[in-house]
Amino acid sequence: MQPTGRLHLGNLEGALKNWVALQNDYEMYCCIVDWHSLTSDYEDTSTLQEKIKEVSLDYLSAGLDPNKCAIFVQSQVKEHAELHLLFSMITPVARLARVPSYKEKRKELGLDSYGFLGYPLLQAADILIYKADYVPVGKDQLPHIELAREVARKFNTLYGQVFPEPEALLTKFPVIPGIDGRKMSKSYNNDIAIADTAEETTKKVSVMFTDPQKIHKNDPGRPDLCPVFHLHKIYTENYQEVHTLCSTGKLGCVEDKKNLARNLNQKLKDIREKRKELEKNPEKLWKVLDQGAQKARAKAGQTMQDVRKAMRLIQ
Repeated sequence: MQPTGRLHLGNLEGALKNWVALQNDYEMYCCIVDWHSLTSDYEDTSTLQEKIKEVSLDYLSAGLDPNKCAIFVQSQVKEHAELHLLFSMITPVARLARVPSYKEKRKELGLDSYGFLGYPLLQAADILIYKADYVPVGKDQLPHIELAREVARKFNTLYGQVFPEPEALLTKFPVIPGIDGRKMSKSYNNDIAIADTAEETTKKVSVMFTDPQKIHKNDPGRPDLCPVFHLHKIYTENYQEVHTLCSTGKLGCVEDKKNLARNLNQKLKDIREKRKELEKNPEKLWKVLDQGAQKARAKAGQTMQDVRKAMRLIQ
C-alpha cells in the first residue's frame, strides 16, 4: 500500500484482513511503497514519515505479525530501484503507455512524468525481486500482474531462467461504500478510518446516504441499493433480519444507522485498542520496519546476484 496516512474500512476489508490470513500459509512481504507515492505527491513530502507511521500502525493493529511476515518501507530496500532500472532497459515505452491505470490517471490527475509512466514497471520489480509465486490482488490490478509476468518472461528469454511468472491470488475484494455512497476513498473525504474513535464513527455513519426513496420511517426501503446495508452485510451478524425489516418499512434509517454504528464499533474495538497501545511505543514500530527491511534486503540481495550474473554484470 502507498503511505497515504490512516487506513480506512475499504483498505481493511479489501486487502488487509486477507493479508493477515495469508501470513500463516506463505512467506510474505508487506511493503509500504513510498517511492510509488511520489508519482503524485512529489511536491510536498513533509508528512511522508508520519503517513508511513500511520500505515504501519494499522498494519500491526489489524494483525500482521512481524514474526510471520516482513513489514518494511520500499525505499529501505534499494534493490527494488536497481531491478526497476534493469527492467526499464528491456521494456518498450509503448507497452507501459497501454497500461489502463496510466491512461486513466494521466487524464484524471494530469500526471505525465517519467516516474509515473514507469510506475507499473517499478511494481513489477516490487513483485519479482522476491521471486513471488503469488500476489494477492483485486481484479482491478490484473493488468499490472500481467505486465510483471511479461517482464519476467522476456527477461528469462534473454538471459536465462531467473524469475517465476507470478500469478494473481484473486480474493474477494469488496468495494466498500463511503458515507456519500461512492467508493470509500480519502480523496473523496468519505472514509471511515480504522483509527477513528467510536464517537467519530457514529457521527460519520449518522450522515451516510441511504435509499433516496425511503423518505419516512415506515416507507418500504430497498436495502440492496443502500450503502448502509452494504456495511451491515460485513459488520452485522443478523443482516438478513435488517433486510427484511427495512424492505417492509418496519425499520427507520435513523435507528438502522445507530445499529450499524454500534456493530461497527464493536467489531473494531480490539483493533483500535491494540493501535492505542502501539502508539505509546513508536520506537518498537520503527524497529519492526527496520527488521522487516533487513529480511527483505536479504531476499532481494540474493535475487539481484542472480540477475547480475545472468546479465553478465558480474563474473
